[in-house]
Amino acid sequence: MKFGKKSISENDGTFWDHLEALRWTILRSLGVLVVLVVVIFGFKDFIFDKIILPPLTSDFHTYRFMCYLAEITKFSAFCPESFQIQMINITMSGQFMMHMLSSFIIAVVIAVPYLLYEAWKFIRPALYPNEKKSVGKIFLSSSFLFYLGATISYFIIFPFTLRFLGTYQVSDVVVNQISIQSYLNTLALLVLFMGLAFELPVVIYLLSQIGLVTKSMLRKFRQYALVAILIIAALITPTTDPFTMMIVATPIYLLYEFSILVCKNNPIDESFDDEQEDNEFENDEHIQDGKESDKDAVISIEHASEVTE
Repeated sequence: MKFGKKSISENDGTFWDHLEALRWTILRSLGVLVVLVVVIFGFKDFIFDKIILPPLTSDFHTYRFMCYLAEITKFSAFCPESFQIQMINITMSGQFMMHMLSSFIIAVVIAVPYLLYEAWKFIRPALYPNEKKSVGKIFLSSSFLFYLGATISYFIIFPFTLRFLGTYQVSDVVVNQISIQSYLNTLALLVLFMGLAFELPVVIYLLSQIGLVTKSMLRKFRQYALVAILIIAALITPTTDPFTMMIVATPIYLLYEFSILVCKNNPIDESFDDEQEDNEFENDEHIQDGKESDKDAVISIEHASEVTE
């Protein structure tokens, strides 16, 4: 691994060498983020008019697709009523700070593959040869799952959450005027959280590689995981609408089930399962032998009764 003019071999390197390597990793990552933030900052109109603000109206892609489904299925409830949520700014520097924050968030989302690459590059010397072979697949799957989770959040979870909270009224006297800070914070929270939540299969796979997690463990705690997922979904979707909460919880639970499939079997668990199967087979044989013995005893008693008579 090379860091500037300094390199660390896979077997050599002191603590300070690794600390220097970590410093260069952080500096390169920050440098990429700074460049992306500067570039994205210059596309203000595109970022806000095409990406951040479109979910505020019923003309957003998700709502139009729902109306299309309503036409096909003849179920008008699918199509939301026309609406437009008004945004306000309540601080003098609010819009400028939101411009900076949105540029940084988008830069982080774009830079995820590079950040994952830098992380892999740093830990690569500590990996065994057989572990390095699977790093490429882990790197690609991590990037794909993050973007998949972020996309689902942006096009499905956030629009439904926004429409429910933005149009909910306790009285016609109270008008909803949502601040740009609240809007952007909710959007960033849901997008980044779902992106990270979709990394669950990768995390489970890595933990199974070092023996901390096994298939049997995940199956055993499935019901507890479901409760935890529902609680997390309720926390990140601050609505009383169970439909929105289930939209968040369903993909995460499916990822948990998929994590069981990708989880590596522990040899101890496999031997335990084989031993358990053998014990069950032996118990079945003992039960069968017992039934045959009881049957023979009944026949003997009946025969003895006939002889006595």
